[in-house]
Amino acid sequence: MQLIQFGPLGKEKPGLLTAAGVRKDLSSVVERYDREFFQSGGLAKLAEAARSLDSYPDIAEDVRWGAPIARPGKVICVGLNYADHAKESGMAIPEEPIIFFKGTNTVVGPFDDVLIPRKSEKSDWEVELGVVIGRDARYLDSVEQAAEHIAGYCISNDVSERHFQLERGGQWVKGKSCDTFNPLGPFLATTDEIADVSDLAMTLDVNGERMQTGNTKTMIFDPCFVIHYLSQFMTLEAGDLISTGTPPGVGLGMKPPRFLKAGDVMTLSIAGLGEQRQVCKDA
Repeated sequence: MQLIQFGPLGKEKPGLLTAAGVRKDLSSVVERYDREFFQSGGLAKLAEAARSLDSYPDIAEDVRWGAPIARPGKVICVGLNYADHAKESGMAIPEEPIIFFKGTNTVVGPFDDVLIPRKSEKSDWEVELGVVIGRDARYLDSVEQAAEHIAGYCISNDVSERHFQLERGGQWVKGKSCDTFNPLGPFLATTDEIADVSDLAMTLDVNGERMQTGNTKTMIFDPCFVIHYLSQFMTLEAGDLISTGTPPGVGLGMKPPRFLKAGDVMTLSIAGLGEQRQVCKDA
């Protein structure tokens, strides 16, 4: 299934995307795709409803696409998780996942504007594979067990302000948590939709120019490893989002570096997960 949400920011309703690309309103079946939905086995209920999608109303073409999940309890990110990106950054391959948090205020729809923060000097792009937790995970016994805790996958744009992140002291969170800094979607593909999550092509363009070309096969720590690893330190709650790192081609790594400005347009894609598009505007 391909889960979507639609409507005004903060008031999104749930839906499904049909094989023909038609958006269907499933708000008569479930309230929203949040922690309670996933933790209570909502995906099974949704799968039953999906057998008769034609009986549900279409969503109007002009209705806003929201992030495919409700505002998550946590947004957890993995840094330097692609071998080729670590090389681009001039850093060693991590021996353990590098973990940081991103404010949940960052999560917006896949076609919403991205706001360049006030006093920003170095706003940057990062196409990433997003993983949504399907049920709570704590002290998992094995990496293999982690697969049972994945609801699905989506595109996550981990927008980052490098000056705030790297040159203002403290942790990375300051450069990661600006409003609108995590467009998500357009849909959440359940695990059965993706044949091999370890071989997904990824791209990101700015103003039509290809900046990032990568593949999840160069990921150092795959989603199951990351989930098992994190579960040893914290409870991963249903509906939490994990952004699993970015391939090479970020603006910071270019010579000379290049960064986003108002009017720039980002277009992102991951095989099997659709495409995003955002226009940058000044906050």
